[in-house]
Formats: sequence, C-alpha cells, structure tokens
Amino acid sequence: MAGGGDSTRAILFALGANFAIAVAKGVAAFFTGSSAMLAETVHSLADCGNQGLLILGLKQAKRPPSPDYPLGYGKAIYFWSFLVAVMLFTVGGMFSLYEGIHKLQHPEPLKQWWWAAGVLVFGIVAEAVSMRACLQEVNKARGQRSLWQWFRESRQAELVVIFGEDLAALLGLVLALGAVMMTVVTGNPIWDAIGTVSIGALLIIVAVFVAIEVKAMLIGQSVDPLRQQQIREFLDARPEIGRVISVITLQLGNEVMVSVQAQMREEHSVSGLTEQINTVERAMKQAFPEVRWSFFEPDYKPAA
Repeated sequence: MAGGGDSTRAILFALGANFAIAVAKGVAAFFTGSSAMLAETVHSLADCGNQGLLILGLKQAKRPPSPDYPLGYGKAIYFWSFLVAVMLFTVGGMFSLYEGIHKLQHPEPLKQWWWAAGVLVFGIVAEAVSMRACLQEVNKARGQRSLWQWFRESRQAELVVIFGEDLAALLGLVLALGAVMMTVVTGNPIWDAIGTVSIGALLIIVAVFVAIEVKAMLIGQSVDPLRQQQIREFLDARPEIGRVISVITLQLGNEVMVSVQAQMREEHSVSGLTEQINTVERAMKQAFPEVRWSFFEPDYKPAA
C-alpha cells in the first residue's frame, strides 16, 4: 500500500531470526540431551512456518483478477494472516500454557541452566534485530499515529501479524530469561513454571488481538481512516466536482476499490460529463497508486 511499510522485509527478518533461534536451540538440545530444548527447537521451526505462510499469502495476493475473482486475490493475505494468528494462539500460547501448568504440577530442577540462558540471550538479540526492522517499516506506515492507533487502523495484515509476533517473542524471551535466573538464584523450579505460564498467557493475548484486527480486514474494511480522509479531500478539491455526496472504499490486500457519488459541474452534455469523470479517475489513481478499481456515479440526469 502506498505510504505503507515493506512487509516482505519485516517478514524476512522475522524468518531469519526464528531460524537462527531454532538452530541455537537445536545445538543446545544436541549437547544437553534436553527433551524440553528439543521441543523448543520444534516450536521455533513452527514459527518459521508462520513466516512461510505469510510469504505464500503475499504471493497469492498478487495473482491477477479472473472471472471468478473480478476484484483480484488481494484478500488472500488476510486468510493466511488469520491462520498465523490461530497458530500463534494454539501452537504458541496453548502449548506454552500446557507446559507451564505441567511444570507447576510436577516441578523439575533446572539442569545445565547455562545452556538455556545462553540460547535465551542469543534469542533476545536475534528477536531485537527482527523487531527493529519491523518497527522501521511500521514507522513508515503509521506517520504521527501512536503504535496502538496504527495497530487498530492498519490494513496491512501481514505487517500487523509480524509486529505482534515479534513483540510477543521478544517479551517472551525476556520473561523466560528472568524465570531461569530466578530459578538459579532461589533454587526453586517453580519460577521456571511461572515464567512458562506467563509466556503462554502473553502469546494468547497477542494472538487474540491480532486475530481481531485481521478478522475485520477479512470481512471487508474500508481503507484506513487517514487514507480515507485524504481521498475525500482530493475529490473535494477537484474542479470537475461540484459536491461529493459519498465515498465508499474497500481495502483488498494492498489494492483499493473506490466508489464515488458526486454532483459534477458539467450539466449540459453526456460526453463532457464522461470526460470529467475520466479525468478525475485518472488523477485519483495517479495520486493514490493503490487504487486499482474506481466506480463513479454522477448525481446528474442530462436533459432529454
């Protein structure tokens, strides 16, 4: 979307971070023989799969329109983004919650904690790099809005998902490291269990918020309020238009459909009216490159 962040760049950084963390966890699992660390390796590889789904969604969204899909496949990215949110909830949040409750019921002493601490520190660094890249793209899109306002108003589903996933992963790793350190200092394994439960709850909360936002896009939202206002102001300023009656927009992935009802200044000839409409549509698509489809309804009936 014009003025939006580069979602692909953010996804690739997240994919690189998750793969690096998976490798680090796999090495730790190999040398320690820890089944828990092996499970975490699989968990990180599943996170890599999430980024793969987003890349697939972006690719499918670029398919050209067809007779069955006359407005294109842009909304395909919303489906895959929603699926990633569901996986973040189940594979990430529910699994961590289950593991934490199991540890609360059956506490186990932490073995070779330095391996866990080392992997977590590496993971924090990797996720921080990914988060920084994601925020760079988010800042391009949000303008003067707060992060929360951008999150609620953005129509870039894949960037919303990556932001939520990176934020949850980074905070989760910090929680995990804190839990490991508290376990080492106190000698009480209950801290490790509390940390795991906290991570599960964090992932579930983030997944729910992300799913709510993506669901709205999947159903069919207008463009974000800032862009809607810009389109309306552009039409109000056009000399061919006497009065804008209504503007309806629909976000279709990275493309937009605009429907306009307006009173035109031309009141005497159909050919002149048509030329005015064509001029406005060309100018609108030049000013807003994401507008792929435009439908213009003049509030004018030529004299018989």
